[in-house]
Amino acid sequence: CAAGVFVVARDWLAPALLHQDLSSTADLQTRLAIYKGNPFAKALFDNAWWSLQSKITGQPLHRLLGATRDQVPVGADFGVMDSIDDLLTAIDTAVAAKFPRVKLKFRPGWDLEMLRAVRRRFPDQMFHIDCNSGYRLSDAELFQQVDEFGLAMIEQPLQHDDVIDHAELQRQIKTPVCLDESATNLRTVQQALQLASCRYVNVKPGRVGGLNNAVAIHDACRAAGIPCWVGGMLESATGAAHCVALAMLENFSYPADIFPSSRFYHQDLSEPAVELTSLPDGTPAVTAPDQLPEPVPERLDRLTLERLVLK
Repeated sequence: CAAGVFVVARDWLAPALLHQDLSSTADLQTRLAIYKGNPFAKALFDNAWWSLQSKITGQPLHRLLGATRDQVPVGADFGVMDSIDDLLTAIDTAVAAKFPRVKLKFRPGWDLEMLRAVRRRFPDQMFHIDCNSGYRLSDAELFQQVDEFGLAMIEQPLQHDDVIDHAELQRQIKTPVCLDESATNLRTVQQALQLASCRYVNVKPGRVGGLNNAVAIHDACRAAGIPCWVGGMLESATGAAHCVALAMLENFSYPADIFPSSRFYHQDLSEPAVELTSLPDGTPAVTAPDQLPEPVPERLDRLTLERLVLK
């Protein structure tokens, strides 16, 4: 993915922006619109514009985006494990640490039996499941059984590019559906809202083409009364800080998927690394930085495979 982003940025997007006066990211997105798709490559330039604007103006990024708060809660996530007992032990740790919600991967063979065991042990904890597009509308009866577990949501149960079948599934079940992989751009999210395909939307700035588009999706969902939350994609501190800033907007009301750097890296590429903080009641949280993390030059040089300067 990174190699593809580099080539697209090098050969098409960067030349299109060279020597241009970009007064806003809306202007930037307009100039890049002639190239279809490639949201991660477009996010590279969109997020860079916001980072530069924060540095030039001396304003924290979350303030530039329109946020009024400085901290938001985060949740805990657990994938498929070797055994249900291992999962229960992991959840015990998360509950003791006061994580406000726990996300569980859900797939064939790791489904209802797992949920029953989890709910027996933790009757009052907030959970949701993430299906990663692993099911089809023909599995509606399975999700009707999921209704009995009182989950906060079912994240992306059906195909990664679908909003129509999700709307039909939502009509057949009580548990809120959350779009994740399907939430790729503003137009698709607007269609999902019109179809009532979901009751939550997970927004990832890289996947939607940058912070400009992520804020637009947030605003559309807020106008429709659909709450959002911010997801991460294994970013270093540089990218995670953009997710943190975005999560401070008011309609991101469900605990975010933002993790400390130590979860993914022995040493983050950037400094300062992402670390969890706490709300006054002890709930794990992230705090928006006044200044964005930047790559450490020596680490960046050591890990760089190719570079290009355009003039």
